[in-house]
Amino acid sequence: MAGETWKMLQERWHHHGRVMLWIALVATLVAWACEWAGGLESTEHIAYDDALVRFTGSPEKSGQVVVVAIDQDSIDEISKDSQLQINFGNWPYTRTLWARIAQELKAAGARAVLFDAVMDERTADESADLGFAQVLRETGLPFYVGMSSSGSADPLARADFQAPVPLTAPESAPATSPPQDDSFPEEFEDAPAPATPVLADEALARALAFPARWTNGKALPKLGDTPSKPSSSRRNPVPPTPALVGAVNGVGLVDMEADGDGSIRRTSFAYTDGTNTYVTLPVRMMADLLGAKEVTFSGRTLRLGERTWRVDPDGSAALDYRGPLEERFKMVHMVDVLNDWIRRSQRKPLKLGAAIFQDKVVVIGGTAVGLNDIKATPFSAAEPGLVKQATVVDTMLSGTFITRAPLVVDLGLTFFVALLSAVLLMTARWTPLEVAWPVALVLGLHVLTGLLLKAHTHVLMAMPALAGVGASVAALAFNHLVANRETQFIRQAFNRFMEPKLVEQMIRSRQLPRLDGENKEITAFFSDIRGFSTFSERFKEDPRQLVRILNTYLTTVSGALLREGGCLDKYIGDAVVCLFGAPMAQEDHAVRACRGALAAKAAVEALRVDFREKGFPDVYTRIGVNSAVNFVGNFGSDQLFSYTAIGDGMNLAARLEGANKAYGSVIMIGPRTYELAHEHIEVRELDRVRVAGKTEAVTVYELLALKGQLDASTRHTVARYHEALGLYREARFAEAVKVLEAEAARSPEDGPTAKLLERCREYQETPPEKFDGVANLEK
Repeated sequence: MAGETWKMLQERWHHHGRVMLWIALVATLVAWACEWAGGLESTEHIAYDDALVRFTGSPEKSGQVVVVAIDQDSIDEISKDSQLQINFGNWPYTRTLWARIAQELKAAGARAVLFDAVMDERTADESADLGFAQVLRETGLPFYVGMSSSGSADPLARADFQAPVPLTAPESAPATSPPQDDSFPEEFEDAPAPATPVLADEALARALAFPARWTNGKALPKLGDTPSKPSSSRRNPVPPTPALVGAVNGVGLVDMEADGDGSIRRTSFAYTDGTNTYVTLPVRMMADLLGAKEVTFSGRTLRLGERTWRVDPDGSAALDYRGPLEERFKMVHMVDVLNDWIRRSQRKPLKLGAAIFQDKVVVIGGTAVGLNDIKATPFSAAEPGLVKQATVVDTMLSGTFITRAPLVVDLGLTFFVALLSAVLLMTARWTPLEVAWPVALVLGLHVLTGLLLKAHTHVLMAMPALAGVGASVAALAFNHLVANRETQFIRQAFNRFMEPKLVEQMIRSRQLPRLDGENKEITAFFSDIRGFSTFSERFKEDPRQLVRILNTYLTTVSGALLREGGCLDKYIGDAVVCLFGAPMAQEDHAVRACRGALAAKAAVEALRVDFREKGFPDVYTRIGVNSAVNFVGNFGSDQLFSYTAIGDGMNLAARLEGANKAYGSVIMIGPRTYELAHEHIEVRELDRVRVAGKTEAVTVYELLALKGQLDASTRHTVARYHEALGLYREARFAEAVKVLEAEAARSPEDGPTAKLLERCREYQETPPEKFDGVANLEK
């Protein structure tokens, strides 16, 4: 069965392979055009987000990055503490608070601080800005702040990267309100307020810009561009307040970089305003940590000093979030850091662990909803924006970005999926597969995309899914077109030779025959009228009457066979050839053929009675039935062809029909038919015969009745025949004659008994020279 199925698939590929290839190619081109035009962007985002969440989530927290959250609890606690309000005010807090946070993080051993906020507005009390700057210089803690871009900002001068970053220090620390009790340390005492430093345009540009370039000279994205859409207007960087420019270690871009649907999935590491180049805040910090003087892009590689990361050809990369912010990073309340600064100054035990910030990069940012820094990511529609900065930092410290597979891979996968869809549906033509395949296709692509994302590679899902579904629809349309043609042909070809109900059942069950031929086990039926030449001579003067009689006979025999599911092969004069098990597959083809043969015999017996009453000649019919593997299909010429079978099995069935004459039997069946149907029929073993042209002997049987329907008298006759047959095979011809003579006297009408008796008497008188108990079945 598996071999036949494989041959059928091969045949369909042979006939329709070119169509399958064309369907796959067209589906691929259409899907590629939709992807290129941006029509699949939203679908791809949905698929990407779902796969990222399902397959890349990780329960392990980062061991190198700690987040200090400006959360609602911190805001509430400061607002409830009058002394904290006096010293730091309400949100946005005076920058003196951030000076104290910086002092505590330095004392706790932080490696560097990334402040995910912009400080581009001067405070009402400039001494606070200057004091913050002074603290940063004194602590020596690497501290990096954000910088935004705006279309209304003034353009900067060209930066001279050969000049050092300007450092203009105020002379003393800022003044603050004195503490009202002893809960705060001496650092808050008054101090004179120096003037804010003024930076030259060239110095300001040098402080904000950072060298970045493509080794092949390709242009960097413009400020305001996102990974999915270029900016339509010119934008310039907005510098931090002058007091901080020379105090912080570096400034980097913190623009949102969101996709078209507002979700943050990717980052570009460097931008240009047409005059200078600028890097994002995490890159600016990592450049110092790695001792890099510039950022370079080459092919699919981002380089900082000796470290490299794989990126996309446009210099961007997708973020490997590995889960929501709180699941990936250790979260610390900002107010707890402030309180630890107070405790440390008062030499009291710290609330936070001594090692929580040791050698860690600290990312400070807002998580409270009211701070308006809530963004969408694949893991959440409302995530604090600092998750992007923290994720990039953590990845650059010890991870890998998610990069797009090359276009040739996406197109190759798309074509493969389209071709697979077309081949499967056009070869199998199985309704359950046609229904399930589109679902299985999408699920399979989802799993593939997820597993590759886990390996930090993004293979497009929407484009191959569209191509696969499109190819599936085209394949189904082709199948229905071909099926309709085949169905119409089958109806026309077989309605005359099979029961119409069986033809429709064959069509509904999609058991359409292979008209180009196939090897298949079937059971063949042959019948013929004894002495038909003599029969037809009586109507020499009235041939129309012969035609009417013959048509009546053929209709009678054919009707009995069709009712058992047979397929009429042909009429050869008075002979009827019928196939069981083809074109419609029938597991019980041998049983059906036996039932059909017995039904035909009974129908002919009734017809003989009618013919005798009308004075018509006798239509005594002999039948041969044999099961074997034959080659079935359409055979013939360009002018005439029909569905039939050829092979030794068909030849043996014809020989068995003719052999009935030598054995006095009516229905003779071959050994394979008996093997397949013996549990359903009653038989008499007639003899072992050798067909002309063959050396191997086969056992032939007379079909007598269906199981349990043999009368006692016939059963006795069969038993005595088998007894005599055993003696005959032992060459004990005299003893066989005695048994057969006794039975012949009791049942003189039994043809096989008379024929075997005749042969035994002949051998008794003239014993054969070489007797092996096998009769030769001549042509």
